[in-house]
Amino acid sequence: MNILIVGGTGFIGSHLCSYLLERGHAVTALGTAPQWQNTAHTRFAYISADATQPGAWQQALSDIDAVVNLAGKTIFKRWNEAYKQQIYDSRILTTRNIVAALPAGSHCVLCNTSAVGFYGDRQDDVLTETAAAGQGFMADIAKDWEREAFTAAEKGIRVAVMRFGIVLGKGGGAMARMLPAFRMFAGGPLGNGRQWFPWIHLQDLISAVEFLLDTPALSGPFNFSAPNPVRNRELAATLGRVLRRPSFLPAPRAMLRLVLGEVGAALLESQRAMPHNLLESGFNFRFPQIEPALRDIVGPPADQPGQP
Repeated sequence: MNILIVGGTGFIGSHLCSYLLERGHAVTALGTAPQWQNTAHTRFAYISADATQPGAWQQALSDIDAVVNLAGKTIFKRWNEAYKQQIYDSRILTTRNIVAALPAGSHCVLCNTSAVGFYGDRQDDVLTETAAAGQGFMADIAKDWEREAFTAAEKGIRVAVMRFGIVLGKGGGAMARMLPAFRMFAGGPLGNGRQWFPWIHLQDLISAVEFLLDTPALSGPFNFSAPNPVRNRELAATLGRVLRRPSFLPAPRAMLRLVLGEVGAALLESQRAMPHNLLESGFNFRFPQIEPALRDIVGPPADQPGQP
C-alpha cells in the first residue's frame, strides 16, 4: 500500500511509520517540523506542512491507498481559551482538509483518529461503539471530528474512525507523564481513583490500524481500547507493583484542578470503553490485561533486575 500518515512524526505516528515500512508499505509522513531525518528508507517520504491550512500538501492525497490521520495538539497541558481552540482546529480543520482533497470514488481508505472522550463522563456505563455521544469539551470535539471524517463516505471512500483510549507505550505518551512520579515514590490514583481508565498498548494500537487497513469490509467507529479496562486506582496499584514503588499517594480533585486547570477535571472523567467492533471483526489483542502490558513497557527497575 501507499500510505499517508498525517501526524506521522508524533509518538504514535513515528512508531506506525516504522512498523508499516517493515511490513513492506510505502509511507509518507506529514508533520510540522521543517525536516524529519529519523527515518532513512527508500520507501519513506516526508512532507512538512500545517495541515490545518489548505496547501500543496493536499496533492499527496490524489493517488494513495490509505490515509491515517493522527493529527491533533496534545491535551496534556494547561488549557486556556486560545489553546482549546488549537486543540479543536488541529483536529477538525486537518480532517476537513484531508477529506476535501480526497478524490470522489477513490479506492482509498481513511482511518481517522477520534477518542473515547466522545462518550463524555459516563461513570460505570459499559460503552460499546453504539453508545450515544456524551457532553463536555472533549466529547464535543470528538463529535465534530468524526462528523468531518464521515463526510468522506459521501464521496464513496471507506472511513474507519478510531476512538483512542489512553495509549501506553515506551518512550512517550501517557507513560512519560506517569512514570516520573512513581519513580520518585510519589505515584498514586487521580482523585478517588474510581474512574474507569480505557487503555491500549501501543503495539495493539498499531496492529489494529493495520487490521483496519487490510480488511476492506470494515468501516464505522472502533473503540481502540483493551478489552479489560481498569479503574484508575487499579492502574496505579499495578504500576506501583511493576515498578516496586508505593502507589498510595492520591492526587486530590481540588489539587488537580488547581495545578492543571480544566484539563485536570477532564482526567477524572470515566469511560468504561469496550472494543466490541474490533473483537467482533476478529482482531486479537496481544495485551488484553493491564499488568502484562505494563511489564512489557516499563519492566523491572534497573536497580532490581530479574523480575519476570
